[in-house]
Amino acid sequence: MNKNPLIVGLTGGIGSGKSTVAETFAKLGINAVDADLASRAVVEPGMPALKSIAEHFVNADIILPDGQLNRPLLRQIIFADAEEKLWLETLLHPLIRDWIMAQLQAAQTDYVILESPLLFETDQHQLVDTHLLVDVPVELQLQRACARDNNDPTQIQRIIDAQMSRQDKRDKAEFVLDNSLDLETLPQRVLQLHQQFMALAAEKTKDKPL
Repeated sequence: MNKNPLIVGLTGGIGSGKSTVAETFAKLGINAVDADLASRAVVEPGMPALKSIAEHFVNADIILPDGQLNRPLLRQIIFADAEEKLWLETLLHPLIRDWIMAQLQAAQTDYVILESPLLFETDQHQLVDTHLLVDVPVELQLQRACARDNNDPTQIQRIIDAQMSRQDKRDKAEFVLDNSLDLETLPQRVLQLHQQFMALAAEKTKDKPL
């Protein structure tokens, strides 16, 4: 186990294809941690956070009959009410961070990917050594996200509007992968990034204090 792996933050807006990029890195044998899995894990039935949410939104059908969180309803609530969004983030973000940290510390590879749609919007960017943005034009985001699961265009646009702008993300990321290009070229472009990250990981290991 590498005790000091390079941590690469992988982010991109909805419909950007960041999960496909993460899967391509996985085919190269690189461990990946999915922040979306963390956000689900901390509100599983029996978890304290789910109990807190149920008590806070007591007048809403926030818990489904099977005991699971009613995610579509919760999403509607927080996008319509900034105060409720802040309350939920204050509750969940520390728990999500702890879950992510545990997964990163268990990494077995020279570098590890942290896939997070809100890498820059949350303090998760502080957990990583470098940032990789999967970038596509907003029009393509809408097209892809709406085609997936027949999502509502208005809801997708609200999600995009609630996130950091494309340009701000480009300004913050050390690496930008244009994912509007031919998907057949994606493995080769990811391989090039992989080689760069391996070099950075070697530098980090070399610079680690004894």
